[in-house]
Amino acid sequence: MIFTTPHIGNVGVNPQDFESSTVHTAGCVVRNLSPQARSWRADGDLKSWLINKQKTILTGADTRSIILHIREAGAMRSGLFGADLPLDEALNMVQSSLSMVGADLASEVTCNGSHKHDSSSIELEWHKKSEIGNGLHVAVMDFGVKLNILQELSRRGCRVTVLPANTSSDFILKDGYHGVLLSNGPGDPAAVSQGIKTASDLLGKLPIFGICLGHQLISLSAGLKTFKLPFGHRGANHPVLNKLTQTVEITSQNHGFAVDGEKLSEEWQITHINLNDDTVEGLQHRSLQVFSIQYHPEASPGPHDSLDYFDRFIWEMRNAAS
Repeated sequence: MIFTTPHIGNVGVNPQDFESSTVHTAGCVVRNLSPQARSWRADGDLKSWLINKQKTILTGADTRSIILHIREAGAMRSGLFGADLPLDEALNMVQSSLSMVGADLASEVTCNGSHKHDSSSIELEWHKKSEIGNGLHVAVMDFGVKLNILQELSRRGCRVTVLPANTSSDFILKDGYHGVLLSNGPGDPAAVSQGIKTASDLLGKLPIFGICLGHQLISLSAGLKTFKLPFGHRGANHPVLNKLTQTVEITSQNHGFAVDGEKLSEEWQITHINLNDDTVEGLQHRSLQVFSIQYHPEASPGPHDSLDYFDRFIWEMRNAAS
Protein backbone atom coordinates (compact mmCIF):
# COMPACT_ATOMS: atom_id res chain seq x y z
CA MET A 1 0.00 0.00 0.00
CA ILE A 2 1.43 3.37 -1.06
CA PHE A 3 0.25 6.59 0.58
CA THR A 4 0.52 9.75 -1.47
CA THR A 5 -0.23 12.10 1.43
CA PRO A 6 3.26 13.29 2.51
CA HIS A 7 2.77 12.89 6.27
CA ILE A 8 1.35 9.60 7.55
CA GLY A 9 0.73 8.54 11.14
CA ASN A 10 -0.28 11.81 12.78
CA VAL A 11 -3.63 10.36 13.86
CA GLY A 12 -2.15 7.11 15.17
CA VAL A 13 -4.25 3.95 15.53
CA ASN A 14 -7.10 2.83 17.76
CA PRO A 15 -9.23 -0.34 17.77
CA GLN A 16 -12.48 1.62 17.34
CA ASP A 17 -11.48 2.47 13.75
CA PHE A 18 -10.43 -1.03 12.64
CA GLU A 19 -12.43 -2.47 9.73
CA SER A 20 -10.88 -5.94 9.98
CA SER A 21 -9.53 -8.20 12.70
CA THR A 22 -6.07 -8.24 11.13
CA VAL A 23 -3.84 -6.50 8.56
CA HIS A 24 -4.09 -8.09 5.13
CA THR A 25 -1.63 -5.91 3.22
CA ALA A 26 1.98 -7.13 3.16
CA GLY A 27 3.48 -3.71 3.84
CA CYS A 28 3.26 0.01 3.18
CA VAL A 29 5.32 2.82 1.68
CA VAL A 30 5.24 6.42 2.96
CA ARG A 31 7.09 9.68 2.43
CA ASN A 32 7.30 10.89 6.04
CA LEU A 33 6.23 8.78 9.01
CA SER A 34 5.10 10.78 12.01
CA PRO A 35 7.17 9.74 15.07
CA GLN A 36 4.28 10.43 17.43
CA ALA A 37 0.50 10.08 17.31
CA ARG A 38 -1.20 13.44 17.89
CA SER A 39 -4.89 12.47 18.10
CA TRP A 40 -6.58 12.31 21.50
CA ARG A 41 -8.25 9.10 20.29
CA ALA A 42 -4.95 7.36 19.50
CA ASP A 43 -4.24 4.07 21.24
CA GLY A 44 -0.76 3.81 19.78
CA ASP A 45 1.49 4.96 16.93
CA LEU A 46 1.46 3.54 13.40
CA LYS A 47 5.10 2.36 13.37
CA SER A 48 4.80 0.33 16.57
CA TRP A 49 1.48 -1.12 15.46
CA LEU A 50 2.89 -2.30 12.11
CA ILE A 51 5.96 -3.79 13.79
CA ASN A 52 3.68 -5.62 16.23
CA LYS A 53 1.71 -6.98 13.25
CA GLN A 54 5.01 -8.05 11.59
CA LYS A 55 4.41 -5.83 8.57
CA THR A 56 7.06 -4.05 6.53
CA ILE A 57 7.12 -0.26 6.23
CA LEU A 58 9.35 1.78 3.91
CA THR A 59 9.82 5.47 4.69
CA GLY A 60 11.47 8.32 2.81
CA ALA A 61 10.16 7.30 -0.62
CA ASP A 62 8.98 9.78 -3.25
CA THR A 63 5.52 8.27 -3.16
CA ARG A 64 3.94 10.70 -5.59
CA SER A 65 6.46 9.87 -8.32
CA ILE A 66 5.72 6.17 -7.74
CA ILE A 67 1.99 6.80 -8.15
CA LEU A 68 2.56 8.85 -11.31
CA HIS A 69 4.54 5.91 -12.72
CA ILE A 70 1.71 3.51 -11.84
CA ARG A 71 -0.79 5.79 -13.58
CA GLU A 72 1.34 5.63 -16.72
CA ALA A 73 2.40 1.95 -16.63
CA GLY A 74 -0.54 0.46 -14.71
CA ALA A 75 -0.71 -1.37 -11.38
CA MET A 76 1.91 -4.09 -11.12
CA ARG A 77 3.36 -6.66 -8.77
CA SER A 78 5.96 -5.27 -6.38
CA GLY A 79 7.96 -6.11 -3.27
CA LEU A 80 9.81 -4.60 -0.33
CA PHE A 81 13.30 -6.01 0.29
CA GLY A 82 16.35 -5.32 2.42
CA ALA A 83 19.33 -3.62 0.79
CA ASP A 84 21.44 -6.79 1.15
CA LEU A 85 19.28 -8.78 -1.29
CA PRO A 86 20.70 -8.75 -4.86
CA LEU A 87 18.48 -6.93 -7.35
CA ASP A 88 18.12 -9.91 -9.69
CA GLU A 89 16.90 -12.12 -6.84
CA ALA A 90 14.40 -9.50 -5.73
CA LEU A 91 13.12 -9.09 -9.28
CA ASN A 92 12.76 -12.86 -9.68
CA MET A 93 10.72 -13.04 -6.47
CA VAL A 94 8.38 -10.31 -7.69
CA GLN A 95 7.95 -11.85 -11.14
CA SER A 96 7.20 -15.26 -9.65
CA SER A 97 4.60 -13.89 -7.24
CA LEU A 98 0.87 -14.41 -7.75
CA SER A 99 -0.76 -12.33 -10.48
CA MET A 100 -3.89 -10.45 -9.44
CA VAL A 101 -5.72 -11.70 -12.54
CA GLY A 102 -7.23 -15.07 -11.64
CA ALA A 103 -6.49 -14.71 -7.93
CA ASP A 104 -9.27 -15.83 -5.59
CA LEU A 105 -8.15 -13.78 -2.60
CA ALA A 106 -11.63 -13.71 -1.10
CA SER A 107 -11.22 -17.33 0.00
CA GLU A 108 -8.04 -16.34 1.88
CA VAL A 109 -9.57 -13.50 3.90
CA THR A 110 -13.07 -14.86 4.59
CA CYS A 111 -14.18 -16.04 8.04
CA ASN A 112 -13.63 -19.66 9.06
CA GLY A 113 -17.28 -20.32 9.87
CA SER A 114 -20.65 -18.65 10.28
CA HIS A 115 -21.14 -16.39 13.30
CA LYS A 116 -23.55 -13.82 14.65
CA HIS A 117 -22.35 -10.23 14.51
CA ASP A 118 -21.98 -8.67 17.94
CA SER A 119 -23.54 -5.20 17.71
CA SER A 120 -22.85 -4.23 21.33
CA SER A 121 -19.92 -2.01 20.32
CA ILE A 122 -21.97 0.28 18.06
CA GLU A 123 -21.13 3.89 18.80
CA LEU A 124 -21.04 6.60 16.17
CA GLU A 125 -22.17 10.09 17.07
CA TRP A 126 -23.14 11.28 13.59
CA HIS A 127 -25.43 8.32 12.93
CA LYS A 128 -28.02 7.41 15.54
CA LYS A 129 -29.42 3.90 15.81
CA SER A 130 -32.86 3.23 14.31
CA GLU A 131 -35.39 0.39 14.37
CA ILE A 132 -36.37 0.17 10.70
CA GLY A 133 -34.76 -3.27 10.40
CA ASN A 134 -36.22 -4.78 13.56
CA GLY A 135 -37.21 -8.42 13.01
CA LEU A 136 -35.10 -8.80 9.85
CA HIS A 137 -32.30 -11.36 9.72
CA VAL A 138 -29.58 -10.64 7.14
CA ALA A 139 -27.00 -13.10 5.83
CA VAL A 140 -23.72 -11.35 4.96
CA MET A 141 -21.42 -13.34 2.72
CA ASP A 142 -17.91 -12.48 3.84
CA PHE A 143 -15.55 -12.01 0.91
CA GLY A 144 -13.44 -9.64 3.03
CA VAL A 145 -16.25 -7.68 4.65
CA LYS A 146 -15.59 -4.33 6.33
CA LEU A 147 -16.82 -4.15 9.90
CA ASN A 148 -18.87 -1.01 9.27
CA ILE A 149 -21.05 -2.84 6.72
CA LEU A 150 -22.14 -5.11 9.56
CA GLN A 151 -22.51 -2.14 11.88
CA GLU A 152 -24.73 -0.21 9.43
CA LEU A 153 -27.14 -3.15 9.30
CA SER A 154 -27.05 -3.53 13.08
CA ARG A 155 -27.60 0.20 13.60
CA ARG A 156 -30.88 -0.22 11.77
CA GLY A 157 -32.02 -3.04 14.03
CA CYS A 158 -31.19 -6.03 11.78
CA ARG A 159 -29.86 -9.30 13.12
CA VAL A 160 -26.71 -10.11 11.17
CA THR A 161 -25.09 -13.49 10.54
CA VAL A 162 -21.74 -13.57 8.74
CA LEU A 163 -21.14 -16.51 6.38
CA PRO A 164 -17.94 -17.79 4.71
CA ALA A 165 -17.33 -17.05 1.03
CA ASN A 166 -17.95 -20.67 0.00
CA THR A 167 -21.47 -20.82 1.48
CA SER A 168 -24.03 -22.38 -0.87
CA SER A 169 -27.49 -21.03 -1.66
CA ASP A 170 -29.08 -24.15 -0.15
CA PHE A 171 -27.43 -23.42 3.19
CA ILE A 172 -28.68 -19.82 3.11
CA LEU A 173 -32.24 -20.64 2.05
CA LYS A 174 -32.79 -23.24 4.78
CA ASP A 175 -32.05 -20.78 7.62
CA GLY A 176 -34.86 -18.32 7.01
CA TYR A 177 -32.92 -15.16 6.20
CA HIS A 178 -34.84 -12.14 4.93
CA GLY A 179 -32.05 -10.96 2.64
CA VAL A 180 -28.43 -11.49 1.58
CA LEU A 181 -25.65 -8.93 1.38
CA LEU A 182 -22.65 -9.81 -0.79
CA SER A 183 -19.69 -7.96 0.71
CA ASN A 184 -16.62 -6.24 -0.59
CA GLY A 185 -13.34 -8.15 -0.90
CA PRO A 186 -9.98 -8.42 -2.71
CA GLY A 187 -8.80 -10.17 -5.85
CA ASP A 188 -10.25 -11.08 -9.22
CA PRO A 189 -14.05 -11.39 -9.02
CA ALA A 190 -14.14 -13.87 -11.91
CA ALA A 191 -12.09 -16.28 -9.77
CA VAL A 192 -14.69 -16.35 -6.96
CA SER A 193 -16.63 -19.19 -8.60
CA GLN A 194 -18.67 -20.27 -5.57
CA GLY A 195 -19.71 -16.69 -4.85
CA ILE A 196 -20.91 -16.25 -8.43
CA LYS A 197 -22.86 -19.52 -8.29
CA THR A 198 -24.45 -18.64 -4.95
CA ALA A 199 -25.49 -15.20 -6.24
CA SER A 200 -26.96 -16.76 -9.38
CA ASP A 201 -28.84 -19.44 -7.43
CA LEU A 202 -30.33 -16.86 -5.05
CA LEU A 203 -31.76 -14.60 -7.78
CA GLY A 204 -35.50 -14.29 -7.32
CA LYS A 205 -35.47 -16.17 -4.00
CA LEU A 206 -34.26 -13.47 -1.61
CA PRO A 207 -33.51 -9.73 -1.81
CA ILE A 208 -29.80 -9.25 -2.58
CA PHE A 209 -27.56 -6.22 -2.06
CA GLY A 210 -24.00 -6.26 -3.44
CA ILE A 211 -21.20 -3.90 -2.40
CA CYS A 212 -17.92 -3.58 -4.37
CA LEU A 213 -16.82 -7.20 -5.02
CA GLY A 214 -20.43 -8.17 -4.28
CA HIS A 215 -21.50 -5.87 -7.12
CA GLN A 216 -19.07 -7.61 -9.45
CA LEU A 217 -20.28 -11.08 -8.43
CA ILE A 218 -23.89 -10.08 -9.12
CA SER A 219 -22.80 -8.68 -12.49
CA LEU A 220 -21.02 -11.94 -13.35
CA SER A 221 -24.10 -13.92 -12.35
CA ALA A 222 -26.05 -11.68 -14.75
CA GLY A 223 -23.81 -12.81 -17.62
CA LEU A 224 -21.51 -9.77 -17.72
CA LYS A 225 -17.72 -9.83 -17.64
CA THR A 226 -15.19 -8.06 -15.43
CA PHE A 227 -11.78 -6.65 -16.33
CA LYS A 228 -8.70 -5.36 -14.52
CA LEU A 229 -8.43 -1.58 -14.38
CA PRO A 230 -5.07 0.00 -15.26
CA PHE A 231 -4.60 1.43 -11.76
CA GLY A 232 -7.91 0.98 -9.96
CA HIS A 233 -10.20 3.38 -8.13
CA ARG A 234 -8.75 4.26 -4.73
CA GLY A 235 -9.73 6.75 -2.04
CA ALA A 236 -12.56 9.19 -1.45
CA ASN A 237 -14.36 11.82 -3.52
CA HIS A 238 -15.02 9.81 -6.69
CA PRO A 239 -18.07 11.28 -8.51
CA VAL A 240 -20.73 8.77 -9.55
CA LEU A 241 -23.86 9.56 -11.56
CA ASN A 242 -27.04 7.95 -10.27
CA LYS A 243 -28.93 7.49 -13.54
CA LEU A 244 -32.21 6.83 -11.74
CA THR A 245 -32.27 10.19 -9.96
CA GLN A 246 -29.88 12.14 -12.20
CA THR A 247 -27.89 13.18 -9.15
CA VAL A 248 -24.17 12.88 -8.46
CA GLU A 249 -22.95 10.95 -5.42
CA ILE A 250 -19.50 11.60 -4.01
CA THR A 251 -18.16 8.18 -3.09
CA SER A 252 -15.36 6.23 -1.44
CA GLN A 253 -13.84 3.49 -3.61
CA ASN A 254 -11.21 0.76 -3.40
CA HIS A 255 -11.17 -1.76 -6.25
CA GLY A 256 -8.88 -2.89 -9.03
CA PHE A 257 -11.47 -4.57 -11.29
CA ALA A 258 -14.57 -3.20 -13.00
CA VAL A 259 -17.68 -4.50 -14.76
CA ASP A 260 -18.00 -4.49 -18.56
CA GLY A 261 -21.54 -3.27 -19.22
CA GLU A 262 -21.74 -4.50 -22.80
CA LYS A 263 -24.12 -7.34 -23.66
CA LEU A 264 -26.37 -6.57 -20.70
CA SER A 265 -29.68 -8.40 -21.03
CA GLU A 266 -32.96 -6.50 -20.95
CA GLU A 267 -33.71 -7.96 -17.50
CA TRP A 268 -30.98 -5.80 -15.99
CA GLN A 269 -30.37 -2.06 -15.80
CA ILE A 270 -27.18 -0.06 -15.26
CA THR A 271 -28.02 2.44 -12.51
CA HIS A 272 -24.71 4.18 -11.75
CA ILE A 273 -21.77 5.38 -13.87
CA ASN A 274 -18.34 6.57 -12.75
CA LEU A 275 -17.92 10.11 -14.07
CA ASN A 276 -14.13 9.82 -14.23
CA ASP A 277 -13.96 6.88 -16.66
CA ASP A 278 -17.58 5.84 -17.43
CA THR A 279 -17.22 2.42 -15.81
CA VAL A 280 -20.28 0.64 -14.39
CA GLU A 281 -20.84 1.58 -10.72
CA GLY A 282 -24.32 0.17 -10.11
CA LEU A 283 -26.74 -2.45 -11.37
CA GLN A 284 -30.27 -3.62 -10.62
CA HIS A 285 -32.70 -6.24 -11.86
CA ARG A 286 -35.82 -4.79 -13.47
CA SER A 287 -38.24 -7.14 -11.73
CA LEU A 288 -36.35 -8.97 -8.96
CA GLN A 289 -35.20 -7.42 -5.68
CA VAL A 290 -31.51 -7.35 -6.54
CA PHE A 291 -29.26 -4.29 -6.73
CA SER A 292 -25.57 -3.49 -6.30
CA ILE A 293 -23.06 -0.65 -6.17
CA GLN A 294 -19.33 -0.64 -6.87
CA TYR A 295 -18.37 1.79 -4.10
CA HIS A 296 -18.57 1.89 -0.28
CA PRO A 297 -21.71 3.43 1.23
CA GLU A 298 -20.52 2.44 4.71
CA ALA A 299 -17.21 4.36 4.51
CA SER A 300 -16.57 5.51 8.09
CA PRO A 301 -14.56 8.68 7.27
CA GLY A 302 -17.06 9.48 4.50
CA PRO A 303 -18.37 10.62 2.14
CA HIS A 304 -21.79 9.61 3.45
CA ASP A 305 -23.87 10.39 0.34
CA SER A 306 -24.75 6.73 -0.19
CA LEU A 307 -25.75 5.53 3.28
CA ASP A 308 -29.39 5.37 2.17
CA TYR A 309 -28.70 2.17 0.20
CA PHE A 310 -28.82 0.26 3.48
CA ASP A 311 -32.30 1.74 4.00
CA ARG A 312 -33.26 0.65 0.48
CA PHE A 313 -32.06 -2.88 1.21
CA ILE A 314 -34.25 -2.97 4.32
CA TRP A 315 -37.20 -1.67 2.29
CA GLU A 316 -36.61 -4.47 -0.26
CA MET A 317 -36.61 -7.07 2.50
CA ARG A 318 -39.79 -5.61 4.05
CA ASN A 319 -41.47 -5.57 0.66
CA ALA A 320 -40.50 -9.20 -0.01
CA ALA A 321 -41.82 -10.32 3.37
CA SER A 322 -45.21 -8.58 3.00
